[in-house]
Amino acid sequence: MTPSTGSGTGWVEAVFLLLSLVALGSALLVVTASNMVHAALWLVVTLGSVAGIYLVLAAEFVAWVQVLIYVGAVVVLLLFALMLTRAPTGRQDDLDARRALPAAAVAVLVAALLGATVVAGFHDVRIDLDDAVVGSAETTGTTVFTMWVLPFEVLSVLLLAALVGAIVLSRLRTDGET
Repeated sequence: MTPSTGSGTGWVEAVFLLLSLVALGSALLVVTASNMVHAALWLVVTLGSVAGIYLVLAAEFVAWVQVLIYVGAVVVLLLFALMLTRAPTGRQDDLDARRALPAAAVAVLVAALLGATVVAGFHDVRIDLDDAVVGSAETTGTTVFTMWVLPFEVLSVLLLAALVGAIVLSRLRTDGET
């Protein structure tokens, strides 16, 4: 972002930074929580702070879609699948940290790769929030359902298949135990 003489720019950057730190911290808590339900609730905080970042960037429609779809539907689907499959949702003391170091190394490598990709792709792009053009819901909807309709539908089928697979696996395990 370029420095601007407009009033409130410092506050916008401060709120953006605060929301980014909340998203980063809660994302770390998602992957380090030993309780699955707590991890899902930290995921709600992460996705909510991302929605707040969208609001700061003047993308109100995308922020509400983030809240409705990801916070409202995906996290509920995740919790529903956890409860339906009778997966252990409480604290699991038998989990150990043997694989924490290799997982951290892979996470750092992926973060470095993604960071390098974003910097290489957008190193010369500057956003002036005072002159930002805000997209309407109609423009966003037209783009999603024309250019991105196939990935959108593939993702919905993938989520449905994952839920059906979890149900089938839990039923097979239950039938075999009795």
